[in-house]
Amino acid sequence: MSKISGKMQAAVKRPARLHPQEAVAASPLHSFDYQARTRLVFGLNSVASIGQLARGLDAKVVLVVTDPGIVTAGHADRVEHVLQSCGLGVVVFDQVRENPTTRDVDRCLQVAKSAGIDTLIGLGGGSSMDTAKGCNFLLTNGGRVQDYWGVGKANKPMLPFIAIPTTAGTGSECQSAALIADEQTHQKMACLDPKATARVAILDPLLTVSQPPLVTAHTGIDAIAHAVETAVTRKRNDLSLMFSHQSFKLTVPSFPRVLSNSKDIEARGRMLLGAALAGTAIENSMLGAAHAAANPLTAHYGVVHGEAVGIMLPHVVRFNAEEATAKRAYAELASAPEIACVSDGLDSAVKALTDRLESLLNAAQIARSLPDLGVRRSKIKVMAEEAAKEWTAGFNPRPITAKDFEDLYVAAFEPRGNGDGKQAQR
Repeated sequence: MSKISGKMQAAVKRPARLHPQEAVAASPLHSFDYQARTRLVFGLNSVASIGQLARGLDAKVVLVVTDPGIVTAGHADRVEHVLQSCGLGVVVFDQVRENPTTRDVDRCLQVAKSAGIDTLIGLGGGSSMDTAKGCNFLLTNGGRVQDYWGVGKANKPMLPFIAIPTTAGTGSECQSAALIADEQTHQKMACLDPKATARVAILDPLLTVSQPPLVTAHTGIDAIAHAVETAVTRKRNDLSLMFSHQSFKLTVPSFPRVLSNSKDIEARGRMLLGAALAGTAIENSMLGAAHAAANPLTAHYGVVHGEAVGIMLPHVVRFNAEEATAKRAYAELASAPEIACVSDGLDSAVKALTDRLESLLNAAQIARSLPDLGVRRSKIKVMAEEAAKEWTAGFNPRPITAKDFEDLYVAAFEPRGNGDGKQAQR
């Protein structure tokens, strides 16, 4: 084979090369590093498999972390019985409170230490799962909850954790975060570590039927808000969007069904699965300004988390939609359950989205203005400053300042309709 002359070599075109920074700027794709850490077991009566699943994790003595309502519903007794029938020792901590604090974790820790447990089960809503995770941090790594505020602060392995949600809301069963409030300051601390993630999550729709109507309403709105926020955050990527869109597609049509018929098992299952998928989306894309604005409402006025997020969500959507990329992301989300079609125009799609959110909030009988929750205008500035410091605010698609949060709270002082000119009934 003859050699190519120097002139011919110069004429041969070499493949174009991009500097890494130029490549990132040119690509519309977002980077991600996804590791599926949680085994999902979904189906009717799937909770009956808890014994075998625990044994598969080499469990011998299990701590079930739950709340009094779950005990009254009979779920704790059933889980305890199944575990014992598989030869496992069982200890139950049933004093979990809503929005758990460091004191709740410390009380749970005392029970765990005295029992010599080797596995934890969080049975209930997000509060039970967060308390169990918080206990796991301290039991295995020592110190205080405050020591784990942030990302990846645990240096030692943690005990196997199994999550059994009885609400379709937080998606904590698919997240590595424990959300614990400081008992003294009421500051909500997000302690994130891959080691805290549930090894197994059991999604049994039958367990959600016992939810009181208000719990169904508040947790359902929370799940929907997770799908909406994760679909637009700065950290969103092609993988997280898959979970966000499928969650929204499952929950939006199913939510009115569970509100009108608490025994609609199919709708219950779709809500439970949708909440778990939204939790997976959070794990990969985080949350935004609606959650940042909600936390001060809970801290200062004791507003239930789902209601606090719900009342702020439409206002945040309108705020973010002024940014072009976020507007398109909202419009594409609205097309998942065919609320709107992107090809009909982004503005009309976003309006259709906010109208549907308003309608769902009204159906859930969520407060439609902050005065309905006892919030005073004199607190706006303080809450706005706190919201701007919330960790989720940093992932909002549109940069947001304390002044922006003030404007959002002011907007939330005015009662809203459902997009059809009808006011909410309370």
